[in-house]
Amino acid sequence: MTDYKKVKLLKFKIHGDSRGGLIALEEYNDIPFNIKRVYYIFDTKDNVIRGKHAHKSLEQVLICVHGRCKVLLDDGIERKTVTLDRPDKGLYISNAIWREMFDFTDGAVLLVLASKLYDESDYIRQYDEFLKFIQKR
Repeated sequence: MTDYKKVKLLKFKIHGDSRGGLIALEEYNDIPFNIKRVYYIFDTKDNVIRGKHAHKSLEQVLICVHGRCKVLLDDGIERKTVTLDRPDKGLYISNAIWREMFDFTDGAVLLVLASKLYDESDYIRQYDEFLKFIQKR
């Protein structure tokens, strides 16, 4: 991506022993914003693309806590695909980045941490509107 502040991979510390692993996430420590909403995507069927939108102001961290999925990121100039396949790896996505999640493995669970409560007016759901939005910035 041309603006590396807008998208970055985060590595979370695993606290584990013979019983298994644990990852604790704290806002402004592990997550670069105040967490206002948490949701997860699961049971995604073959060949389904999720997302297909951008946000005007919302920030997110995506974590594939089980299985694997890919995320297409588009800043209007460059496209990049990131694979999320470990629960200790998160993908920070700032606002004004188009995202599409796809190629989910069977049983994949994608956890999303969001900086704001749900607000439909923050979504840009048409790609041509996204391009107009980023040109105005």
